Amino acid sequence: MRISFERTGGFAGMRLTKVFDTTTLPANEANQLCLLVDAADFFDLPATITSNSPQPDRFQYKLTVEENTQQHTVLVGEAAIPGTLRPLMDWLMAAARRN
Repeated sequence: MRISFERTGGFAGMRLTKVFDTTTLPANEANQLCLLVDAADFFDLPATITSNSPQPDRFQYKLTVEENTQQHTVLVGEAAIPGTLRPLMDWLMAAARRN
């Protein structure tokens, strides 16, 4: 599985990007990442998730997950992240900051 993570926006307009590939991650991290993608029902999420009350200077996220023959991209605003997607987003954000 390959995940492209991109965070843009925010007050300073900082961009953070990272690509995760489960074939190069330690086995425990790869397993955890796969479980988080499954728990989020990622491939069933809409392509765009927005908040009813957009707020300036909030982060925007773009996630693309490629697994076997499937590929799906989700654009989501910080204020609109669904609860099922939050654990995956938290994991990706923490991992992107570490590297």
